[in-house]
This record gives sequence, C-alpha cells and structure tokens, in this order.
Amino acid sequence: MNICVVGTGYVGLVTGAVFADLGNDVVCVDNQPDKIALLQAGRMPIYEPGLEEMVARNVADGRLAFTTDLTGAVRRSLIVFITVGTPPKADGQTDLSAVEAVAKEIGQAMEKYTVIVNKSTVPVGTGDFVREVIEQSQRSPVPFDVVSNPEFLREGSAIEDTLRPDRIVIGAPNQQVAMTLLELYAPLERPMIITDVPSAEMIKYASNAFLATKISFINAIANMCELAGADVSQVIKGVGLDARIGPAFLQAGLGYGGSCFPKDTESLVHTASSLGYDFKLLRAVIEVNRERAPHFVGKLEKALAPLDDKVIAVLGLAFKPNTDDMREAKSIEVITRLLELGARVRAYDPVAMPNARKILPAVVYCDSPYEAAAGADGLALVTEWNEFKFLNLERVRALMRRPVVFDGRNIWEPERMRRLGFEYHSIGRRPVSSS
Repeated sequence: MNICVVGTGYVGLVTGAVFADLGNDVVCVDNQPDKIALLQAGRMPIYEPGLEEMVARNVADGRLAFTTDLTGAVRRSLIVFITVGTPPKADGQTDLSAVEAVAKEIGQAMEKYTVIVNKSTVPVGTGDFVREVIEQSQRSPVPFDVVSNPEFLREGSAIEDTLRPDRIVIGAPNQQVAMTLLELYAPLERPMIITDVPSAEMIKYASNAFLATKISFINAIANMCELAGADVSQVIKGVGLDARIGPAFLQAGLGYGGSCFPKDTESLVHTASSLGYDFKLLRAVIEVNRERAPHFVGKLEKALAPLDDKVIAVLGLAFKPNTDDMREAKSIEVITRLLELGARVRAYDPVAMPNARKILPAVVYCDSPYEAAAGADGLALVTEWNEFKFLNLERVRALMRRPVVFDGRNIWEPERMRRLGFEYHSIGRRPVSSS
C-alpha cells in the first residue's frame, strides 16, 4: 500500500520504517526541513536500537522516503497516519494544535478517498474533531474516513513492540475501512480488536493510566516498607506471583517519567473533569509520582547533610534505559534539587548526555561511570542501564571519597553492597552500613 506518515518522532519514524520493512511504499513527512535533511542523510534524530539499520535498508530498497511536502505525500497515499506530538498544556489538557494543523492540510490536499489514521495519543472525541476539521478544510467534497489506531510502543524497544505488539487496536466508523487496516496489519499476525473510534481512544489512555497506577501503588508500598522495616523486593515477588496481578510494572523506584505516562495521566484527569467526573484515584497516582524524586533526594540529605560542596555522582540521565529521551526524566528533578542544596554533580549516561547538557548545563559530564565516581561523596543511581548492573563495584568504592550509594532503582543487592564496604540506601528496603 501507499502510506503517508506525518511526524517523524518516535512513533512516526518507527511506524514508517516498520511498514516499509513489511513491503509498503512509505513517505514520512515533517515540517522541520533540518530534520528531514538529517533523515535523508541517513542520520537519526532519536536514539532507538535497530532503527538506523532498518531505515537505511528500506531507503536503499526504495520503499521509504522523507519529505516536507505534505500535499504530495497525501495525494499519493491511500492511508495517512497522523503521528505528531500532543504535548500537555499547563492545566493538563492535551494540546491538539499540531493535530489540527495537519488535519487542515490533509483536507486541503485530498483529491481521492483517503483513510486518515490517528496514531498520536489523543483524548476521546478527537476522531470527531479531526473529521470536522478535514470537512471544513476541503475545497470540494472528497470522501474519507477517520480511524483511531493507538500505539503501544515503548522507547528502547519500539521496533520490537511495533512488529510484535500484544494487540492491535483499530477504532473504525465502519467495517469497510476496518478491513483496510486489517489488511495492512495482517503480515504481523498479532491479535486485533476492532472497536468504535471513541473506545479505541479510551483504550490507549486507560492502558497507560493503569500501568502508572501500578507504579505509584508499589512506590507507596515501598514507603510503608521503609517505615515498617519490610523489604519491598520480597513483597513484589509475593504479590507479582498472583496471576491476577502479575509482576510487570511492579518495580519500586523513582516513579514514571518520559513522554507518555505523565501527560497521559494528566490528560485523562482533565478529560474526566470535562465530562463531569472527578477521577480521584488517578489524581492520587499522579501525586504519589510527584513525591518520588523529593523522597529520594531526602535520603541523600539525611545521610550526607550538609550537601554544600559535596560531590554527587549521578549514573543515568535518560528517563529510562535504551533511549536518549530526557522528557520528564527523574534525573532532572533529582539533579536540580541537589544543585539547589549546594551539591556539585558529576554525571554519566551511555547516550543521553548530549540532550542532558541542554537542560542541565551546570553538571560536569563524564566519559564513564568510574570517572563520575572519582572523588564523590555519594553516588546516586537514577536510570537502570544494564551496564550499571555489571559495574566493577570494588573499583567504584576505591574511587569514591566516601562510599555511600543511593540506588533509586534497586539494581544491587543490599547484602552484597555491605560486604563490598558500601553504605547503601535503596527504595523500600532497609539501609545497610559498611561491614
């Protein structure tokens, strides 16, 4: 099929590359000429494992192209995916201005029947909004359908999640257009659910809100464990083995961040309010998450006070491993507060430091975790990159001025840290002193 993907962020770029890899002719469109020039030169604007190779392969085979010409791309395509950003406004409402702008251009460009697919994360009711915008923008009536096809990819494993999703949700206004999307996705051989458009829009938000709830719940339990002398890692094992609950997203730590959970939970609360419902449960989830970084920094303050001129090594800056995305990263909150308290911060992240420099210019960025640890009065683990799990901890201890570790993701075992001579503070577990 001829496909147009509007927007070359995580969702758009991965979607376009995967559909091209499945044999479709795909044109990815963006209104930023610099970004398109970068992609045409074979360089990725984001870090995502395997993406650069997939893009290069499909560009070379002539199935994938990049352009700023939305009109031309729409006119050659049967299906147009909208994958532009939907950031939050100050009150938590979703900003649909980019979606609206694209819908206007699509309406002006269309010359034949086209399927418009909302893949951006948008509030319930956006399908009707997009339809109205397109109808009002058309120079003469041209038939089209608007479909909701939410994405469920995770940064760091986006290609795998797109090729092998748990489910494919297609919210369609009629059976005929649903079959067009079914045909497109058929090569993936994954479970598909066909719903009406509003239900598909709700599925995306309900999914993310529920996962955020699991994260905040176990972090609240971790707070209780710290007060009661219990071990949250053992609690997680016992709870996660219940088949009705499962272990996924039951990791105690610094809470959720990134481009999805924070804005999607806020948006769902706002949408609920606009419909006349006070979503108290989700508001509590958001509040628990807001407390995570201050709670963690409080551990550093208590153990190292005063923090004036103390050197803190921070390992991990991206909001999660295997990405360079700094949006809503907990490292920003942690480091900003440490700097406010007078500490000096030395940091290392495998891929996110170029992006972090733009946000946290007062930090000293290091070439390795060992360089960051050298002369440090404390070490804070913020993002659980796999390489940190296998650090030479004896070397780390020898490099530090004071061997105190604050593990915000519980990647190390307390007893091992004690044997190695560390004072060790983690989440929801008793602190240990060096032997």
